[in-house]
Amino acid sequence: MPVVLVHQGPTLTQERYEETIRRLTGGKSRVETPADWPVEGLLAHIAGQGESGFRVVDVWESEDALRRFGEKLTPILQEAGVEEQPETYPVHTFVSA
Repeated sequence: MPVVLVHQGPTLTQERYEETIRRLTGGKSRVETPADWPVEGLLAHIAGQGESGFRVVDVWESEDALRRFGEKLTPILQEAGVEEQPETYPVHTFVSA
């Protein structure tokens, strides 16, 4: 079952996001395809600045895929100074073009 990850908070800034992407992808400045991620299973990735701060939303094909990603991501976020934990929950509906 797909899983949603939503990450937002005062310490998640665009600059910290961009640094995290560089470290996750081995130096790329932006991600353009699921193949850019260090683990398989990403269905969708959205990141942007909103009124309440910078927000990242991912959809992963399973909890296991999300767990594998979290094992890579968590140490990088800690080193970058991102303190908030993401919210995760099972997908009820997922529609893709």
